[in-house]
Amino acid sequence: MKKVIIAGCLLITAGMAQAQQKEGKVVYERVSQMVARFNINGVDQEMPQTRKDNFELLFGSTKSLWRAVEKEDDNDVSGGDGVQVRMIIAGSNDVLYTNFETGKRIEKREFMDKNFIVDDSVSKFKWKITGETKMILNHNCTKAVTERITTQMRMNVNNGVVERKEIQDTAVVIAWFATDIPVPAGPAEYQGQLPGLILEMDINNGKQKFTATSFSEKADIAEIKEPTGKRHYTPAEFKTEREKLMDEMQKNNQGGHSIQIRN
Repeated sequence: MKKVIIAGCLLITAGMAQAQQKEGKVVYERVSQMVARFNINGVDQEMPQTRKDNFELLFGSTKSLWRAVEKEDDNDVSGGDGVQVRMIIAGSNDVLYTNFETGKRIEKREFMDKNFIVDDSVSKFKWKITGETKMILNHNCTKAVTERITTQMRMNVNNGVVERKEIQDTAVVIAWFATDIPVPAGPAEYQGQLPGLILEMDINNGKQKFTATSFSEKADIAEIKEPTGKRHYTPAEFKTEREKLMDEMQKNNQGGHSIQIRN
Protein backbone atom coordinates (compact mmCIF):
# COMPACT_ATOMS: atom_id res chain seq x y z
CA MET A 1 0.00 0.00 0.00
CA LYS A 2 2.84 2.43 0.77
CA LYS A 3 4.35 1.91 -2.67
CA VAL A 4 1.04 2.79 -4.33
CA ILE A 5 0.68 6.02 -2.34
CA ILE A 6 4.25 7.13 -3.12
CA ALA A 7 3.79 6.45 -6.82
CA GLY A 8 0.54 8.44 -6.80
CA CYS A 9 2.24 11.43 -5.17
CA LEU A 10 5.00 11.38 -7.76
CA LEU A 11 2.47 11.38 -10.59
CA ILE A 12 0.59 14.35 -9.09
CA THR A 13 3.80 16.33 -8.63
CA ALA A 14 4.89 15.69 -12.21
CA GLY A 15 1.48 16.76 -13.49
CA MET A 16 1.63 20.04 -11.55
CA ALA A 17 5.08 20.83 -12.94
CA GLN A 18 3.87 20.23 -16.48
CA ALA A 19 0.83 22.46 -15.99
CA GLN A 20 3.03 25.32 -14.78
CA GLN A 21 5.34 25.19 -17.80
CA LYS A 22 4.98 28.41 -19.82
CA GLU A 23 7.18 28.67 -22.88
CA GLY A 24 6.90 28.78 -26.64
CA LYS A 25 7.79 30.37 -29.95
CA VAL A 26 5.53 32.49 -32.16
CA VAL A 27 6.20 33.68 -35.70
CA TYR A 28 4.47 36.94 -36.66
CA GLU A 29 3.93 38.78 -39.91
CA ARG A 30 4.02 42.56 -39.64
CA VAL A 31 2.30 44.62 -42.34
CA SER A 32 3.10 48.34 -42.33
CA GLN A 33 1.37 51.06 -44.35
CA MET A 34 3.30 54.27 -45.05
CA VAL A 35 3.05 57.30 -47.30
CA ALA A 36 6.09 59.26 -48.43
CA ARG A 37 5.23 62.89 -49.08
CA PHE A 38 7.70 65.32 -50.65
CA ASN A 39 7.89 68.34 -52.90
CA ILE A 40 10.01 68.48 -56.03
CA ASN A 41 10.26 71.71 -57.99
CA GLY A 42 7.07 72.98 -56.38
CA VAL A 43 5.10 69.81 -57.14
CA ASP A 44 3.72 67.79 -54.21
CA GLN A 45 4.07 64.03 -54.56
CA GLU A 46 2.87 61.07 -52.51
CA MET A 47 4.00 57.47 -52.64
CA PRO A 48 1.99 54.97 -50.57
CA GLN A 49 3.95 51.89 -49.61
CA THR A 50 3.16 48.53 -48.01
CA ARG A 51 5.90 46.51 -46.38
CA LYS A 52 5.81 43.02 -44.88
CA ASP A 53 8.33 41.65 -42.36
CA ASN A 54 8.52 38.45 -40.34
CA PHE A 55 9.55 38.21 -36.69
CA GLU A 56 9.74 35.58 -34.00
CA LEU A 57 9.01 35.77 -30.30
CA LEU A 58 10.66 33.34 -27.88
CA PHE A 59 9.15 33.39 -24.42
CA GLY A 60 9.36 31.71 -21.05
CA SER A 61 7.39 32.35 -17.89
CA THR A 62 9.61 35.28 -16.84
CA LYS A 63 11.26 36.62 -20.00
CA SER A 64 10.98 37.02 -23.77
CA LEU A 65 13.08 37.76 -26.85
CA TRP A 66 11.77 39.50 -29.98
CA ARG A 67 13.80 39.46 -33.20
CA ALA A 68 13.56 39.45 -36.98
CA VAL A 69 13.68 36.07 -38.72
CA GLU A 70 13.60 37.23 -42.31
CA LYS A 71 14.74 40.51 -43.78
CA GLU A 72 12.91 41.91 -46.77
CA ASP A 73 15.10 43.82 -49.19
CA ASP A 74 14.52 47.57 -49.02
CA ASN A 75 12.92 48.64 -52.27
CA ASP A 76 13.94 51.97 -53.73
CA VAL A 77 10.94 53.70 -55.29
CA SER A 78 11.25 56.41 -57.92
CA GLY A 79 9.55 59.67 -57.04
CA GLY A 80 10.28 61.38 -60.33
CA ASP A 81 12.99 63.91 -61.26
CA GLY A 82 15.68 61.44 -60.24
CA VAL A 83 14.54 61.24 -56.62
CA GLN A 84 14.82 57.83 -54.99
CA VAL A 85 13.00 57.14 -51.71
CA ARG A 86 13.93 54.13 -49.60
CA MET A 87 11.28 52.94 -47.17
CA ILE A 88 12.80 51.55 -43.96
CA ILE A 89 10.51 50.66 -41.08
CA ALA A 90 11.83 51.36 -37.59
CA GLY A 91 12.51 48.20 -35.60
CA SER A 92 12.95 45.92 -38.61
CA ASN A 93 16.30 44.59 -37.40
CA ASP A 94 16.09 45.32 -33.66
CA VAL A 95 16.37 42.69 -30.93
CA LEU A 96 14.36 43.17 -27.74
CA TYR A 97 14.88 41.30 -24.46
CA THR A 98 12.29 41.74 -21.69
CA ASN A 99 12.31 40.47 -18.10
CA PHE A 100 8.73 40.34 -16.79
CA GLU A 101 9.77 39.98 -13.13
CA THR A 102 12.03 43.03 -13.00
CA GLY A 103 10.25 45.10 -15.66
CA LYS A 104 13.59 45.58 -17.43
CA ARG A 105 13.99 45.69 -21.19
CA ILE A 106 17.23 45.77 -23.15
CA GLU A 107 17.14 46.48 -26.86
CA LYS A 108 19.69 46.26 -29.63
CA ARG A 109 18.81 49.14 -31.96
CA GLU A 110 20.22 49.35 -35.47
CA PHE A 111 20.46 52.77 -37.04
CA MET A 112 22.40 53.66 -40.18
CA ASP A 113 24.56 50.53 -40.01
CA LYS A 114 25.42 51.14 -36.35
CA ASN A 115 24.24 49.09 -33.36
CA PHE A 116 23.23 50.55 -30.00
CA ILE A 117 22.34 48.74 -26.77
CA VAL A 118 19.54 50.68 -25.08
CA ASP A 119 18.48 50.03 -21.46
CA ASP A 120 14.87 50.82 -20.67
CA SER A 121 11.90 49.64 -18.62
CA VAL A 122 8.52 48.21 -19.60
CA SER A 123 5.87 50.88 -20.16
CA LYS A 124 2.45 49.84 -18.90
CA PHE A 125 -0.57 50.95 -20.92
CA LYS A 126 -4.14 51.24 -19.63
CA TRP A 127 -5.99 48.40 -21.32
CA LYS A 128 -9.73 47.85 -21.50
CA ILE A 129 -10.52 44.15 -21.74
CA THR A 130 -13.74 43.54 -23.65
CA GLY A 131 -15.93 40.46 -23.69
CA GLU A 132 -15.28 39.83 -27.37
CA THR A 133 -13.44 36.60 -28.24
CA LYS A 134 -12.21 34.71 -31.29
CA MET A 135 -9.97 31.75 -32.15
CA ILE A 136 -6.43 32.36 -33.40
CA LEU A 137 -4.21 29.36 -34.18
CA ASN A 138 -6.56 27.15 -32.12
CA HIS A 139 -6.26 29.40 -29.06
CA ASN A 140 -9.22 31.23 -27.55
CA CYS A 141 -8.32 34.94 -27.54
CA THR A 142 -9.88 37.95 -25.83
CA LYS A 143 -9.93 41.48 -27.22
CA ALA A 144 -8.25 44.36 -25.37
CA VAL A 145 -8.05 48.02 -26.40
CA THR A 146 -5.81 50.90 -25.37
CA GLU A 147 -4.59 54.26 -26.60
CA ARG A 148 -1.01 55.42 -26.64
CA ILE A 149 0.88 58.50 -27.73
CA THR A 150 3.28 57.68 -30.54
CA THR A 151 6.09 59.84 -31.91
CA GLN A 152 6.88 59.68 -35.60
CA MET A 153 9.65 61.29 -37.57
CA ARG A 154 8.36 63.28 -40.56
CA MET A 155 10.94 64.10 -43.22
CA ASN A 156 10.50 66.65 -45.99
CA VAL A 157 12.79 67.11 -48.97
CA ASN A 158 13.07 70.50 -50.65
CA ASN A 159 15.73 70.94 -53.36
CA GLY A 160 17.99 68.36 -51.75
CA VAL A 161 17.60 69.76 -48.24
CA VAL A 162 16.12 67.31 -45.73
CA GLU A 163 13.88 68.78 -43.05
CA ARG A 164 12.72 66.53 -40.23
CA LYS A 165 10.18 67.02 -37.49
CA GLU A 166 8.82 64.83 -34.70
CA ILE A 167 5.03 64.49 -34.78
CA GLN A 168 3.01 63.15 -31.85
CA ASP A 169 -0.11 61.16 -32.60
CA THR A 170 -2.65 59.20 -30.54
CA ALA A 171 -2.94 55.64 -31.80
CA VAL A 172 -5.69 53.17 -30.96
CA VAL A 173 -4.22 49.72 -30.28
CA ILE A 174 -6.33 46.56 -30.47
CA ALA A 175 -4.82 43.34 -29.15
CA TRP A 176 -6.08 39.75 -28.99
CA PHE A 177 -4.44 37.71 -26.23
CA ALA A 178 -4.65 33.97 -25.57
CA THR A 179 -6.32 33.25 -22.24
CA ASP A 180 -4.82 29.73 -22.12
CA ILE A 181 -1.22 31.02 -22.33
CA PRO A 182 -0.81 33.17 -19.18
CA VAL A 183 2.45 34.86 -20.21
CA PRO A 184 2.47 38.68 -20.73
CA ALA A 185 4.40 38.54 -24.01
CA GLY A 186 3.55 39.90 -27.44
CA PRO A 187 4.83 41.70 -30.54
CA ALA A 188 7.65 44.25 -30.50
CA GLU A 189 7.58 46.63 -27.51
CA TYR A 190 4.21 45.33 -26.33
CA GLN A 191 5.75 43.05 -23.71
CA GLY A 192 4.50 42.81 -20.14
CA GLN A 193 1.07 44.21 -21.00
CA LEU A 194 -1.76 41.69 -20.75
CA PRO A 195 -2.44 38.50 -18.75
CA GLY A 196 -1.91 36.34 -21.82
CA LEU A 197 0.16 35.99 -24.99
CA ILE A 198 -0.82 38.51 -27.70
CA LEU A 199 -1.37 36.70 -31.01
CA GLU A 200 -2.81 39.56 -33.06
CA MET A 201 -2.49 43.33 -32.88
CA ASP A 202 -3.79 46.26 -34.92
CA ILE A 203 -2.21 49.70 -34.44
CA ASN A 204 -3.94 52.86 -35.64
CA ASN A 205 -6.60 51.27 -37.83
CA GLY A 206 -4.32 49.10 -39.93
CA LYS A 207 -1.30 51.37 -40.25
CA GLN A 208 0.60 48.55 -38.64
CA LYS A 209 -0.66 45.03 -37.96
CA PHE A 210 0.94 41.99 -36.34
CA THR A 211 -0.54 38.55 -37.02
CA ALA A 212 0.72 35.28 -35.53
CA THR A 213 1.24 32.78 -38.35
CA SER A 214 2.59 29.83 -36.33
CA PHE A 215 2.90 28.77 -32.70
CA SER A 216 5.15 26.18 -31.06
CA GLU A 217 4.78 25.02 -27.46
CA LYS A 218 8.55 24.69 -27.07
CA ALA A 219 11.30 27.30 -27.13
CA ASP A 220 15.05 27.23 -26.63
CA ILE A 221 15.09 29.12 -23.33
CA ALA A 222 18.88 29.45 -23.50
CA GLU A 223 18.46 31.78 -26.48
CA ILE A 224 16.40 34.24 -24.42
CA LYS A 225 19.23 36.41 -23.18
CA GLU A 226 20.17 40.06 -23.05
CA PRO A 227 21.80 41.67 -26.12
CA THR A 228 25.37 42.67 -25.38
CA GLY A 229 27.58 45.52 -26.51
CA LYS A 230 30.53 47.63 -25.44
CA ARG A 231 28.37 50.55 -24.36
CA HIS A 232 24.82 50.83 -23.04
CA TYR A 233 22.68 53.91 -23.72
CA THR A 234 19.65 55.38 -22.04
CA PRO A 235 16.72 56.19 -24.37
CA ALA A 236 17.64 59.89 -24.18
CA GLU A 237 21.28 59.18 -25.05
CA PHE A 238 20.25 57.01 -27.98
CA LYS A 239 18.00 59.77 -29.29
CA THR A 240 20.93 62.22 -29.15
CA GLU A 241 23.18 59.82 -31.06
CA ARG A 242 20.45 59.22 -33.62
CA GLU A 243 20.08 62.97 -34.19
CA LYS A 244 23.82 63.27 -34.79
CA LEU A 245 23.72 60.53 -37.41
CA MET A 246 20.73 62.17 -39.09
CA ASP A 247 22.61 65.47 -39.26
CA GLU A 248 25.58 63.69 -40.85
CA MET A 249 23.29 62.04 -43.39
CA GLN A 250 21.77 65.39 -44.30
CA LYS A 251 25.18 67.04 -44.75
CA ASN A 252 26.45 64.19 -46.92
CA ASN A 253 23.28 64.22 -49.02
CA GLN A 254 22.91 67.95 -49.67
CA GLY A 255 22.35 68.54 -53.35
CA GLY A 256 21.54 64.88 -53.90
CA HIS A 257 18.23 63.20 -54.56
CA SER A 258 18.33 60.02 -52.47
CA ILE A 259 16.96 59.94 -48.92
CA GLN A 260 15.76 57.41 -46.38
CA ILE A 261 12.35 57.82 -44.76
CA ARG A 262 11.44 56.03 -41.56
CA ASN A 263 8.18 55.86 -39.64
